[in-house]
Amino acid sequence: MSQFENSLAFAKEMDAKDPLKDFRDLFHMPNFHEKTVRYFTGNSLGLQPKSTKDFIQEELDAWAKYGVEGHFLAKKPWFAYHENLTEMLANVVGALPIEVVVTHSLTTNLHLLMVSFYQPKGKRTKILCEAKAFPSDQYALESQVRFHGLDLEEHLIEIAPRAGEQLIREEDILAKIEELGDELALVMIGGVNYYTGQLFDMQAITEAGHRVGALVGFDLAHAAGNINLKLHDWGMDFAAWCSYKYLNSSPGGVSGMFVHERHANRPELVRFAGWWGHDKATRFLMEPGFQPMPGAEGWQLSNAPVLGMAAHLASLTIFEKAGMDRIGAKRDLMTGYLEYVIDDISEKNKDRCTFELITPRDPKKRGAQLSIMAKGQGKALFDALSDLGVVADWREPNVIRVAPAPLYNSFEDCYWFGQLLAEAIQ
Repeated sequence: MSQFENSLAFAKEMDAKDPLKDFRDLFHMPNFHEKTVRYFTGNSLGLQPKSTKDFIQEELDAWAKYGVEGHFLAKKPWFAYHENLTEMLANVVGALPIEVVVTHSLTTNLHLLMVSFYQPKGKRTKILCEAKAFPSDQYALESQVRFHGLDLEEHLIEIAPRAGEQLIREEDILAKIEELGDELALVMIGGVNYYTGQLFDMQAITEAGHRVGALVGFDLAHAAGNINLKLHDWGMDFAAWCSYKYLNSSPGGVSGMFVHERHANRPELVRFAGWWGHDKATRFLMEPGFQPMPGAEGWQLSNAPVLGMAAHLASLTIFEKAGMDRIGAKRDLMTGYLEYVIDDISEKNKDRCTFELITPRDPKKRGAQLSIMAKGQGKALFDALSDLGVVADWREPNVIRVAPAPLYNSFEDCYWFGQLLAEAIQ
C-alpha cells in the first residue's frame, strides 16, 4: 500500500484532510492513565459523547419537575420517547422506520424474535449458526432448541473454519444451507464475527436461506454503527444489536431490533407480548386481548427505559450529522492505514515477533476491527501495551483486537499504536 507511510507527519497530514476530524471533539477521551490513552475498544464500549450528560439531565429534570406526568408533559414525552430514535436509527442500519425499534437488551431481543421466527415443525427443525459465536448468542440458541424439546447435537448445526484456517468460508455456509434444505428452520449468524472481525455477506446468506424455505436473522452487535448496512434491501427476516459498542450509547445500553416490513402486519405471529407492544391507541385502556402494533414496535414489552434511550439519542444525533457514507469511507481508509502500520511493525521486528492479521484484508469483508495474532509473544506483550496507555482487547491464546472508530479515532492514534506495539515487544 504505497499510498501510506508509517510516520507521524503522514498521520497528521491524513488527520488534517479528514472530513470527520471535528467529530472527535464531540467525545470524552479517557484520561485515567499516566500516559496518553490510545483507545481502540469501540467494538466493546464506545466513548461517551459530551452531549450525553445534557440529554440525560433533561429527563432527570423532567422527572424532578413532573413526576409521573413526565410521560406526557416532558419536552420529549416519555410515553413515546422511543419514537425520537426511530428515523435516525433506520438511517444507520438501512431500514424503513416501521422496521426498527429501540427496546430492551440485545439477548432479550434475540430471544423475543426467535420466539416468533424459530417455530420448528415436522422435519423443519434445525438452526444453522457459526461455530464459536459470541457466548451469549450460543447460550440463547441452545436454550431455544431445548425450549422446544429438541436435541442440541441434532438440531443446532455449526459452521466452523476449515482445519488450519481462521475464517469461515462463505461458500461453506451456503453449501450447508443447501444441504440442510427442508430440515432448516432458521439461519442465525453474527453479521460480523466478534473474534475475527469477519463480515459475512448477509444478503447472499439471506437469499440462500429463503431459497430452501428457512427464516434468517442476524446478531448485528459488531455491525450496527460500523458497517454500511442495508437491512431492508438485504431482506433478512429479523436482526438485533446493542447500542453500546460502535453506537456509543452507555454501558449495557438499550438494544435495537429489526423486523422486515413483510412481517409488519402479521398479528398471528407467535410472540411473547407486553403492553408497550400493544396498539398504542388503546394501550392505556388496559383491556385484555393483545393487539400488536404494526412493525417492529409490536415486539416491545415494557415502557421505555428513558434514561438509557436519552444516551442513545445523544449518539444517534451525532451519527445523523456525520452520515454512514462518510463514516464508512473513513472506516475503510483508517483501518487500511492501521493494517499498513501493523504490517510495517511486524516486518521490522520479525526476529522477535510477527503479527498476523486474522481479519480479512479485503475491506469489503470487514469493518473497523482488526484482530492481530501475535506470534512469538504472549499475554505479557498485551500487558506491556496496556502499561503504555493503549486500551485494546486480549483474547486467548494470543489475539489482540483493535477497532479504530471513525467518529473519534484519528490516523495519529493508529500511528502511535504501531510505535507502542513495537515498544511492548518482550
